Amino acid sequence: MRKQGARVPRFAVLEHSDAPDDPTGRHFDLLLEAGNACRTWRLMLVPLIDGPLVAAVEIAPHRLAWLAHLSGEVSGGRGYARQIAAGSFTLLSADAAELAEATALIVQLTGEKLSGRLRLEGAGEGWVASLANPGSSNPHEAA
Repeated sequence: MRKQGARVPRFAVLEHSDAPDDPTGRHFDLLLEAGNACRTWRLMLVPLIDGPLVAAVEIAPHRLAWLAHLSGEVSGGRGYARQIAAGSFTLLSADAAELAEATALIVQLTGEKLSGRLRLEGAGEGWVASLANPGSSNPHEAA
């Protein structure tokens, strides 16, 4: 439960193109505000409500500035990023006390372009992500 008066944490989804370490030329970065940085995953697709599981790879934490950055070049010649969705989130469950340590978590995303119950779960060497409506019977969603 969030303390009264505490600020609601933010999320953003960035379309990242021309990254030199991405052979496909385009992916999406999912950022969840976690303290002084953003916990970040690379997704090949943006999860759709009640859609299939999406493979994800956790990458280095991103600066908080990316939560409000609409578009621009990534430093060091690492491509171009454009925000495609943003908003706030509520942590519904996690397998660790701190978001930064969790290997399974469910958050409620609330944004103008992306909303729903997002589940992220470590799976072997990678992660999987799924998105559902809060009351959905999505088989990928935790009860």
